[in-house]
Formats: sequence, C-alpha cells, structure tokens
Amino acid sequence: MTTDDTLGGLLASLGTVVSVEPMQTLWGGYGELSRVFLDGNGPQTVVVKQVAFPLPAAAHPRGWQSDFSHQRKLTSYQVETAWYQHYAPRVSSDCYCPQPLAVQQNENRLDLVLEDLSPHFPVVPEQIELVQVRVCLHWLAHFHARFLSVEPENLWPTGTYWHLDTRPDEYAAMPGSPLKRSAQAIDSALRQTAYQTLVHGDAKLANFCFSEDGQRVAAVDFQYVGRGCGMKDVVYFMTSCLSEAQCFAHAEDLLNVYFAVLADALSDRLTQTERLQLENDWRALYPLAWADFQRFLSGWSPTHWKLNGYMAEQTAQALHYLHRSPE
Repeated sequence: MTTDDTLGGLLASLGTVVSVEPMQTLWGGYGELSRVFLDGNGPQTVVVKQVAFPLPAAAHPRGWQSDFSHQRKLTSYQVETAWYQHYAPRVSSDCYCPQPLAVQQNENRLDLVLEDLSPHFPVVPEQIELVQVRVCLHWLAHFHARFLSVEPENLWPTGTYWHLDTRPDEYAAMPGSPLKRSAQAIDSALRQTAYQTLVHGDAKLANFCFSEDGQRVAAVDFQYVGRGCGMKDVVYFMTSCLSEAQCFAHAEDLLNVYFAVLADALSDRLTQTERLQLENDWRALYPLAWADFQRFLSGWSPTHWKLNGYMAEQTAQALHYLHRSPE
C-alpha cells in the first residue's frame, strides 16, 4: 500500500501510521487490501482498500478482460462505496459487516478505510462443518430480513456478480441448450417476485469471517450488493462450501434452517400470512437460483467443479417449473 501524503492525511484523523501489512491484491489487479497499524486514540488497526481506476495491465485469469468487464468492475467499487457509506451503518449484530471510517476518491483512485474485523472475527476458513454453514445462513437470513423492500439507491439494480444483464459475453459463450434459451425467463422470474430484498451478491465462504468459537460471523466484500431474491445468496453460498454429496444430503434441512431464521427475523414486520407467502415464493425460486448460476458458469468456465449433479437436478426442476402447463 502506498502511504502517500493524501492517504496519510486521511489516516491522520484516526492515528499515526506505525506499519502496513499487505493482505491481498484485488481481483484483476485493480488495487490492494492492507491492514494498517495505528498509534493514537482511535482503533489500533484499520483495513484500507485502495482501488486504481485506470485499466489495469493484468489480464483476467480466465481471459474475460474487456472494456465491458472493466466498466462492470469500476461500477462495483462505486457500489461498494455507496454500501459502506449509506447501508452498512444500518446492519445489526446478526448480519454484521465492517463499518466505514473514511472514504476519499478522485478520478484515478478510491481509498476506503474500514473497521478491521480481525479482533472479533479473526478466522477465515477454507472449509467448514455444517454447524458453521448454519451460522452463515443465520447471517444471510437476518441480512435479507433487514433489507427486505429497501430500495437499492446507488447499488446494483439487480444484485450478484453473475446477473444476466452484466454478463453478455459469458451468455454468448454458452452452447445452445434449453438453459440458454430460458435464461431471460429465469432472470425475469427471480426479479419479479413480490418480495425483493438486498442480496450480498458474492456471499461465498471466503467472504465470511468467523469468531474464534465459530458461533458468530461477519461478512465482507459488498461490490455486487443490490436488489434480488434471497435465494440467490443462499444458493451461491452453498456452492462455495458444500460438495455435491452434501447438497443432496443436507440442502433441504439447511434451507429449512434459513427460512426458520428469516421468519423469526421478520416476525415484527410481516404478518404470519405474509411470511408464509414470502417463503412459498422463495422456495419456488430456489431451483431457478441454481439454474441462474449454472447459466453463468456454463459460459464462464464450462468445466468448473461446481457444475455438479445437484446443480443439474435443480436446473432441470427450474426448467420444468418455467414450462409447466397452466393449471
């Protein structure tokens, strides 16, 4: 991280920079994430996300570099800035995320200073047990409840990084199939449910940070937050941490856990009838959320390990649902 005069001035309101610890390079070479150690009356550490806006020299690891994808990525950082400035302060402890400490940007760069989660959520596991899967579903249910019917001002009109309108190249790369021919209908069904919320949009395991005891979790990386059906987040999270066999064995029970937490979180806002209607609507869209993500993977990386039998089964159910005869 470059601690130039401008950034140094931004951090000066929090304390004096003692040292900087690089954490990771941002996807596609757009910048870097660092932990900054401070001396002062404020936090001892903060996380700084520095984004460079000019087109990076680094190529996309799967060959998808283009002006369109570049603009999508730049928009994602503007969305993330809006999220932290206007929405993150509204989260509860049940769906916690880093709080914003300072933001500055110009035409060439964005500097986002965030709360460091590591003192309370230091663990970012590569694999988890079912009990931790439930902890993350608890977070998602509370997140979706908290932002149910909230308008996505300065966020993505339709959330998730794989949304059809933002992935024309990947769609074009798909081979001809019933899934490709139904892609627009799947997208429309997911967008037209009466119960819209804000979805995280990239709710993979790597974006969840756990407490030492594994009983609490917080989430990071809100570049693709926007309006959508909560099933999109639930399905994508499952793809990130469950094997094909685990999906067949446990997905139904895990879905029940999610909806039980969601109903409880909405008990003071929706009537029982409304909560049941939401659950019925979203359960019907669960296979379509799988099909929507398969549509993206089929064009982006057709040999990806996530393209498994459980996903294929859910996609078949989605296509049957779309093309069923009217009653």
